[in-house]
Amino acid sequence: MKPELPTELKFAILAADVALFTLRDQELYVRLIAVDRPPHFVNSRGLPGGLLQPAETAQAAAERQVKDKAHIDHRKVHLEQLYTFSRVDRDKRGRVVAVAYLGLVPWELLTASERADSRGVFWQRAATAKKLAYDHDEILALAVARLRSRVSYTTLIQKLMPHEFTLTELEKAYEAIVGKDLDKRNFRKKILKLGIVTPLPHKKSGGRFRPAQLYKFASAKVDEIEVL
Repeated sequence: MKPELPTELKFAILAADVALFTLRDQELYVRLIAVDRPPHFVNSRGLPGGLLQPAETAQAAAERQVKDKAHIDHRKVHLEQLYTFSRVDRDKRGRVVAVAYLGLVPWELLTASERADSRGVFWQRAATAKKLAYDHDEILALAVARLRSRVSYTTLIQKLMPHEFTLTELEKAYEAIVGKDLDKRNFRKKILKLGIVTPLPHKKSGGRFRPAQLYKFASAKVDEIEVL
């Protein structure tokens, strides 16, 4: 005989959490929100996230969290699924499984209000974001590790860069993410040899130095290629 199917189904609640990064002043920043859930979390901070609605996908829920809780226009943000966090005790209120997303947005695309710390949302240096609510320390750590890995073998860094940039600015962006200094000469030589950037007909002027050549990425597609 076939086993009898249950007449009632009980499931864990599903949530979407987003580790949303930007590069600001050559440092990696993450978007955090205020979390006040007594008695476990009082005056805490965490990643923007929340429960899925009955008729939406995890991706749609992540986009909604970016818009409604991070207060960022989700159409500016590159989102890709990171990992599913399902530890039984990750939420003291009940059984909640979180689908985490890695989000990237160029600082230059943000409006003044999206850059500001207000309405319970904050940009904080990723290196100093500690003791977050729930298991968000674990999510953030994995997101940073994934970002470091992905920029080494893909052109994903373009989702954090302005449309136009110098090779020095690109080098500093890589250094901010991977957390180490790069050999300037070898970096430039390899980037140009790979052909992932295209020189523009104008240069960046201003400052004490001579105008620097500006570049853009040759393709908006994230390609797999050994960069570092």
